[in-house]
Amino acid sequence: MTKYAFAINLHRCVGCRTCTVSCKMENTVADGLQRIRVLNDAGETTLDAPAGVYPNVSFLWRPVPCQHCDEPPCIDPCPVEATWKRDDGVVVVDKELCIGCDSCIKMCPYDARFLDETAGVVDKCDLCIHRLSNGEEKTMCELCCPNRAITVGDLDDPESAISKIIAENNVERYDEEAGTQPNVYYWWSVKKA
Repeated sequence: MTKYAFAINLHRCVGCRTCTVSCKMENTVADGLQRIRVLNDAGETTLDAPAGVYPNVSFLWRPVPCQHCDEPPCIDPCPVEATWKRDDGVVVVDKELCIGCDSCIKMCPYDARFLDETAGVVDKCDLCIHRLSNGEEKTMCELCCPNRAITVGDLDDPESAISKIIAENNVERYDEEAGTQPNVYYWWSVKKA
């Protein structure tokens, strides 16, 4: 069976937000909203905010899409069952069912959901499931990332690029202590100093 996930190379991410922009274009995301946020060290989307004191400064950018958790806390609060988890691991919002009550938004520890006030529904990263379901091998954020920091693939295939990244590197998951078992794995291709 297929189980989709992200692996994001934090060493390669330069904070350019190409993933955010390409996602907005591919998925017609409303103005002012982002399905994949790129956060700095302070957990903000502010550009050019180095950490440290000169001459020892650094930049850390962390793309944060929906984590497509194994234990998603966003599903149960939905009063109309508009949020659910597919067999392939993708957590989706059925916009035909969603009533925009924002119950699921409040439960997401990653702030990966938002209310599209114009449409009156909740929106979030759906891992470009329309592309993957039609035989495309890459999500739009992966395809457009100029530094190839994003890898999407099948965790159940030991020969997939994502499985090899996870097996061969020291990976971390964002806010793992939330107990959601997120399926976005962060790693460094160059060891941190």
